[in-house]
Amino acid sequence: MVTFEGLPGAVAVSHLSVYDWLAADGLRGGTPHLHLTCTEGYVVVGGSGSVQTLTASGYRETPLTPGALVWFTPGTIHRLVNEDGLRLVVLMQNSGLPEAGDAVLTLPPRHLADPDTYRRATALPLSEPEAVQERAALARRDLAVEGFLALRDATENGDPEPLAAFHRAAAALVRPRAAEWRGRWEKGAAAAAAATGDQLDALEAGEAGHLAHAHVHAERPSAHGAFGMCGRLDVYRT
Repeated sequence: MVTFEGLPGAVAVSHLSVYDWLAADGLRGGTPHLHLTCTEGYVVVGGSGSVQTLTASGYRETPLTPGALVWFTPGTIHRLVNEDGLRLVVLMQNSGLPEAGDAVLTLPPRHLADPDTYRRATALPLSEPEAVQERAALARRDLAVEGFLALRDATENGDPEPLAAFHRAAAALVRPRAAEWRGRWEKGAAAAAAATGDQLDALEAGEAGHLAHAHVHAERPSAHGAFGMCGRLDVYRT
């Protein structure tokens, strides 16, 4: 029988305090980006703000206040706007794959030409003091907002090509890592689904042996205040 001991459905959970950095358009918030294989969800636990989203269907702004639950599928460009201390619990599909590389920031096209060029524009100097990391995170946020606003304007003006070009560039950037991500999926979401299938098979056969192996797992965040794409993160190993 297949066993899986991760979080339900192989999701990952983190606590997010959204950046309050002022951007060029007068709004405060995080770094616009999309995910290529993962659905992501927000549960609002404090403060207020919104999430701006851009898809081939158009631009949308969804208010975020405590108790709200919002999620979006792969390909949705999203930008968190912090109006007053916005805090979220973030649910990420595929064992946290979004934080393992399944994200591309909406940088201007000149930064999307190849993986090395993109990496230079987005990498954080994790060995440097926090103030240096913060400046790098702010710089990449500003670049991504620049690209996002251009994509939004083109889409709203009836020109779908810039967004389609960004999709193509994003897919090309992550292509070298697809095999690695498949391994994470096989050990995570696919294994979780297979374990449920085995349990259903057992129950249909009148067997309950798997229930004797039940256990409880508990943990605290493994890191606090990491510089994420949208804000400061408290993350778990699971």
